[in-house]
Amino acid sequence: MNALIWIAQILLACLFFYAGLVKLLAFKELVETLESRTPVPIKMTRLQGKIVGLLEIAGATGVIIPPVITPGILGVDHLLIRLAAGGLALLMVVAAIYHLRRNESAAPAIAGGLLATFVIIGRWPA
Repeated sequence: MNALIWIAQILLACLFFYAGLVKLLAFKELVETLESRTPVPIKMTRLQGKIVGLLEIAGATGVIIPPVITPGILGVDHLLIRLAAGGLALLMVVAAIYHLRRNESAAPAIAGGLLATFVIIGRWPA
């Protein structure tokens, strides 16, 4: 079971690290691509995109750091991993609401939230 949870953590980290980098480094191109698909404007400023991107990268980093090198109490019972996955799950709830308001599919956000929830439950102390 531990291997399956590690696979989920690595997948979660890769997904969110990539998404965060895109929002930080290629925000203009991302907005142009998304607005070309639907006539509804993005309604997200560059600053908001940077904040979301930084949160995604921070969550991706927190979810992948092994407890052996995690500082202090955050390494006990995978606390940092659970907190980071919880932050990513909360971010996905907000993303799902955002996409539903734009009349888009919220399926990717829901899938990311479920994957983060799986990591939280899998790393919960017995």
